[in-house]
Amino acid sequence: MRSETPMRPHQPPTLEEALNRARIREGAYTRSHREASRRRIADQLSELHWMKALTGPTPGQRTPHQPLMLHERAGHDLRALCQGVIHDDEAARRIARFDASRDPGGALAFACLLLLADYEEGAQFWLQYAAGGGQATGAVCLHLLHLHRGEWRDAKFWAEQITVLEAEPCQYAPVAHEVLDTSLGPGGVTVHLDLPDDVAAVPEEAVRDAVDDLAVDTLDGLAIPQPSPDLAHQLQDLVSH
Repeated sequence: MRSETPMRPHQPPTLEEALNRARIREGAYTRSHREASRRRIADQLSELHWMKALTGPTPGQRTPHQPLMLHERAGHDLRALCQGVIHDDEAARRIARFDASRDPGGALAFACLLLLADYEEGAQFWLQYAAGGGQATGAVCLHLLHLHRGEWRDAKFWAEQITVLEAEPCQYAPVAHEVLDTSLGPGGVTVHLDLPDDVAAVPEEAVRDAVDDLAVDTLDGLAIPQPSPDLAHQLQDLVSH
């Protein structure tokens, strides 16, 4: 049974929302309260500055179409990345191994299926599991997921973790990526994905059909879908059609 709402486009925080989050709701304001509030406001304004810089058109550039906002581009790139992962020749085998032994590389492939099926909550859990197991591509997915939500600080954290995790052994990197140092971008990095041009996208409705019947465990109030022995075979059927 489905337990999550579909993944929908997110909007970055507005100035009013940022200032509202920065407000201290206590009785009398002390000097330390004022200083803490100033720091929070400065952080929020800095975040909004970066979001504006990253989502706006390049100065002097004229395009016939309105450019996608950063959170929209991140959502598009995340789904394209997930399609690339599930089309990898090892993906089904990794998911089978994940069902048997909770392999972190299999957690990545499984999480990509969940994202395409709009099980965002469960996907985030397994992406964190994959990244915790040393998989840099899991951190790339989390970076894009938080950018899609407009959660700049979390996106920055995972951007910083990508290069750290790349040094870990036993990487499963079905979609190549490159992290470049830059003065722009959350965490001071820009992530470039090398998505294959010939990947025929699996219909997301078909992915949902495969995922909807999975068992769902609850952990601290979170609905976490669990893999099944048949899921690897279902994935092979999906990508072969």
